[in-house]
Amino acid sequence: VLFLFLVPATTMRMFAEEKRMGTLELLFSRPLKISSIVMSKFWSAWLLMIIALLPTLLYVISIYLLSMAGLDWGEIIGGYCGLLCLLGTFVSFGLFTSSLTSNQLIAFLLAILLSFTSFYGFELIASLTNSGSLHNVWVELGIQAHYQSMARVVIDTRDLIYFASITFFFIYLTVQ
Repeated sequence: VLFLFLVPATTMRMFAEEKRMGTLELLFSRPLKISSIVMSKFWSAWLLMIIALLPTLLYVISIYLLSMAGLDWGEIIGGYCGLLCLLGTFVSFGLFTSSLTSNQLIAFLLAILLSFTSFYGFELIASLTNSGSLHNVWVELGIQAHYQSMARVVIDTRDLIYFASITFFFIYLTVQ
């Protein structure tokens, strides 16, 4: 839930501030491809979010040192893999919304709306359906089911492809 607000707050300035200040034209006048500019902004924001995630490893180490029974390392590694995929997707949402407007606040709110809808919205729609197959379709469209699958140490290629396709789709939209 924290990342639903932290990632949009980090990415809201990526393009919106450049548009507002007029430095985006200067950046585009350089001999760089637009896709290179977008990807460098994506990688920098994703790396910043990974750095923000690193202090949580202290909790893992503390619990490991204090526990008598040991830890389920598979579940911990699966949870972190799921978080990395989730962060990449949320960063691509933030970049896309930041490229739509020159106002940081609007970019922030749109990124929160897009992230919240993709994480919780499909589950809410699925809860309104009575049909089992239709319910499963709505659940599978949302991010939450794929993230929870990875957090349960079921790192399936379908989940990885799901996160990668959404991330690259929104990066593609940002480039456009």
